[in-house]
Amino acid sequence: MKHRYLWSFFLVAAVSSVLSAQEVRTLNIDEAVNLAIAQNLSLNNTKRDLGTKQRKADTAWNVFIPTVDVSGTLARTNEVSTVTSLVPTTLVGTPPVGYAVMPISYELPQWSLSSRFSASLMLNIALFEGLKNVRMDYENGKLSYEKARAQLERDVRKSYLQILLLKENISLLKENLAAAEWRLETARQNYRSGLVPELTVLQAQVGVENLKPTIQDLENSYLLAIESLAMNLGLPHGTKLDLAPVSPPDATQTLSHSLNLEDLINRAVAGKPDLEELRRSILLLQSTRRANFYQLYTPSLSLGWTFDPTFQGDPLKDNWFNGDSWKQRSGMFTLTLAWRLNSLLPVSREAQGLSDLDDTIAKLNSNLALAIRGTETEVYSIVLKLQKSLQSMGALRLNVDLAQKAYALTEQAYRAGLKDVMEITNADLDLRKAQLEVIKEQFNFMTGLLDLEYAMGVPFGTLTRS
Repeated sequence: MKHRYLWSFFLVAAVSSVLSAQEVRTLNIDEAVNLAIAQNLSLNNTKRDLGTKQRKADTAWNVFIPTVDVSGTLARTNEVSTVTSLVPTTLVGTPPVGYAVMPISYELPQWSLSSRFSASLMLNIALFEGLKNVRMDYENGKLSYEKARAQLERDVRKSYLQILLLKENISLLKENLAAAEWRLETARQNYRSGLVPELTVLQAQVGVENLKPTIQDLENSYLLAIESLAMNLGLPHGTKLDLAPVSPPDATQTLSHSLNLEDLINRAVAGKPDLEELRRSILLLQSTRRANFYQLYTPSLSLGWTFDPTFQGDPLKDNWFNGDSWKQRSGMFTLTLAWRLNSLLPVSREAQGLSDLDDTIAKLNSNLALAIRGTETEVYSIVLKLQKSLQSMGALRLNVDLAQKAYALTEQAYRAGLKDVMEITNADLDLRKAQLEVIKEQFNFMTGLLDLEYAMGVPFGTLTRS
């Protein structure tokens, strides 16, 4: 009985976890972005890397903390050591009284106690350049985090819009399927009544069957898009999302007020996160090169101090706290100026290392020039696509107006008995297709704006707000 209750408990827990994983979560596009920034695992790892670099930057001054070592040694010799010394002795006897030197031997304690304290510090001009290098690395880390955050926000917004577009497309195709099935049934009835040939039935059936795999493919794409978005949001597998619709921007106003080509290219070259990250990488590598140069071609000053008191008695019998029993053997303060001379040779390994850094910096500068040219082309391409979307939306809206008029005329003719139900159904589907084409072009326009805002390095929504 106990096992039965235990299995029931686990079964209820498993079912509860599945149901909780399949709960529908309602989000708008801004809530989705905020959730992704808070919970995305990849972005959190980038944030941890930034925290590590910040900790290094905040404690970079610790290079000026001396290296301090403290040790104590209690030792026992394997054999007893004997020391012989000559001691002057007064001779006792009849005058004249004289003096003599007598050898005296005594054993040293087998146990000995010693201690050592040392501190050292090396100073070089490279240390100060190293401090600046660590701070620059932290600034690069902040830029990398902001870049990753901007990429995540762009991807989440585009995925959100893609899901809405897929949802609209699936809805339209399902309506097409329902109309096709109705037409098939009507064709079958007419065939049985002898009004149409069998070919009409077969054509209607082919139309129905062709729509089913298309709808299935779109539904699979929709589920995969939801799963991908949920992963970016840091949500568990199986989470169902109900996404609020997004109002498209006024494309005409955006283009007329914001999309000045030369201004956009200049802003993108100055502010694109990828270019700024590459510029910072060049500066960091130049700082590393200077630090290596100072390390090789400037002298280093080493400061050292040692203190090594040794107990003079027997550590197992005598008092350790008697200050007279401790004597220093070789403690000293040192001041050393050193300069590595082999690095002065142009063919030395150290000098060649600097040349390698120069080559790397030159290649990064070339990559930066190529990236700037690529950004100019990218912005130019995006603007052309946005302008094309604007023109297309004008024509597509005209198609919607024409489809609406055609539907209205077909409806009037149907009411007058001049058109059948299939014709008015087709007119309604044509209207929905025209409306879907407008939605598709709006999706292209909005995703193009997202790409353009990322390329410019401005907050998302800047162009639409202006």
